[in-house]
Amino acid sequence: MNNDKLKSPIDRRDFIRRCGSLLAGGAALAAGGFLATKVKGKTGDVFWQIDPYKCTQCGRCETDCVLPISAVKCFHANRVCGYCDLCGGYYRPNVKDLNTAAENQLCPTGAISRKFVEEPYFEYTIDESLCTGCGKCVKGCTSFGNGSLFLQVQQDLCQQCNECAIARVCPSDAIHRVSYDDAYQLKDHA
Repeated sequence: MNNDKLKSPIDRRDFIRRCGSLLAGGAALAAGGFLATKVKGKTGDVFWQIDPYKCTQCGRCETDCVLPISAVKCFHANRVCGYCDLCGGYYRPNVKDLNTAAENQLCPTGAISRKFVEEPYFEYTIDESLCTGCGKCVKGCTSFGNGSLFLQVQQDLCQQCNECAIARVCPSDAIHRVSYDDAYQLKDHA
């Protein structure tokens, strides 16, 4: 027999190179599929949301989230706000002096700031990077105010856990999955 007839159309080195290319291509496709489903989970059919009418501001959003700093943040429904000089979500109860000193503020991290608009109105804004989701400002706003501050899951921070750790321990069953079309329509659209 002739050695040319026994020789394979590709040699061993080409065979290993082609197998390596196929494996690398398959891994790239699998990674792309995984990332596509991960992105779909962020903007897909359902995600976690807090019903502000059921929320009791128990503080578990701050302590039970799987993230080091909770994905739950305070939101401000500007259309509902009264822009009060004496804001129950900004000032601690029984404040003696109405000034912006840290000891007078309700938020432990200073995430709420206020800006003078005109007498007697002030605009309140939330710095989400400072907010830990403790709910103290929300409790103050609902106790002495119109409830314009409320807790909500910040979707770009949320890991979309299959079973939300906060939802498991929520005493008022305020955290549940909602469809993307119903997102954030609880306070602003009320």
